Amino acid sequence: MSEISQRKRIWGWYAFDWASQPYNTLLLTFIFGPYFAQTATGALMEGGMAEGAAKAQAQAYWGYGLAVAGIAIAVLAPILGAVSDSSGKRLPWVWLFSALYVIGAAGLWWTAPQDFSVLWALFFFGIGLIGMEFATIFTNAYLPELSPDRDERGRISGSGWAFGYVGGVVALLVMLALFQAGDNGKTMAGLSPLFGLDTATKADTRIVGPIAAIWFAVFMIPFFMYIRDTPKPQVQSYRIGKGLRDLGNTLADLPRHPSLLAYLGSSMFYRDALNGMYTFGGIYALGVLNWSIIDIGIFGIIAALSGAIFCWIGGRVDRRIGPKPVIVFCCIILIATAILIISLTPTSVMGIAVADGSSLPDIMFYIAGAAIGAAGGALQASSRNMMTRQGDPERMTEAFGLYALSGKATSFLAPALIGIASDVTGSQRLGITPVVGLFIIGLILLAWVKRDGDFAK
Repeated sequence: MSEISQRKRIWGWYAFDWASQPYNTLLLTFIFGPYFAQTATGALMEGGMAEGAAKAQAQAYWGYGLAVAGIAIAVLAPILGAVSDSSGKRLPWVWLFSALYVIGAAGLWWTAPQDFSVLWALFFFGIGLIGMEFATIFTNAYLPELSPDRDERGRISGSGWAFGYVGGVVALLVMLALFQAGDNGKTMAGLSPLFGLDTATKADTRIVGPIAAIWFAVFMIPFFMYIRDTPKPQVQSYRIGKGLRDLGNTLADLPRHPSLLAYLGSSMFYRDALNGMYTFGGIYALGVLNWSIIDIGIFGIIAALSGAIFCWIGGRVDRRIGPKPVIVFCCIILIATAILIISLTPTSVMGIAVADGSSLPDIMFYIAGAAIGAAGGALQASSRNMMTRQGDPERMTEAFGLYALSGKATSFLAPALIGIASDVTGSQRLGITPVVGLFIIGLILLAWVKRDGDFAK
């Protein structure tokens, strides 16, 4: 078999970002998330709940469902990473979790409003989310193998994330142009939904699950063609006991690696806050600003395009000055953006009243979306590269398992705090406030993170 070139390996690795991004773009944030909130709200109102309380309760259900999935990921991620590192085999895990991605996404087709089940919808969404998150852990661990140059990895990570955002934009455009109907029964391109999908049963929206599943299955082909494992010598199978012992030793040694410990803590909070913004952004626009699914989709296109551009730029800044300054700058931008979003209502901006029917709140939310896409994308790309500097080069899958643990150990926190705040205040707008505090905590902890970590030679 001919040797696979480094260029093909890099593009094969990029393919995962392109293939997996629709789960975030189409399902988590801009199409299915708002659809879940809209449909759950309708079901609650039919049960006699007032509209405002029903919207807050639906947001709370979504938050609690994501919290459960996050706990499962947090518990298993470092264990599976350690077991994988004991053999050097990652690809079988990518295959397994890719299957969960496809099954979970496809299952969202069975969430019609007429017999809507909150538990059924959250179960399938959670299965797909777990698949996507675990596949990401194992694919991220290949990053150090793509280039021996630490600085060059920042560019590769940023370009990969940008490529993923472009994939998200294309998938979202396909969804809005060919399938998702507006109030007039036509798509954004002025067509009837493809395949005669029935708008009365929301088939034009529910199709987003199967689309994401098919998209992933097709565009993962280059990844599996060009990415190969390098098994450790004389190791033929997974060594579960050794993997768990190695993980135990790594956890026990964390206090002796203060930069890694501080970074895991910092990223735990700021990534949780960012996920809260992504997860509830579309639901917020639908419930607070009364946007339609198509309006939210356009918002998503703006955010994703902004993300693609600034991931690419951020990757090159990262290559020049390192990932830490990029992370700090992005956290500051996201704190300011979160405060702006919380201040928006249909009749006011930053506490200042606007005329009835004014488009200013909508415009400001579009601007906020562009800022979230830009800063959020660059933040994640540089964070992924920062992990390659902080982790042990000999235990990189385990390191990304710990990275996932740090991202998921409190991944229930932002959704749960948003759910609780929404329940307590009865307000979707005030329910978003916890993300500001999480960003600030993450930013403070970065002060103890070294540029090249504790393992630099």
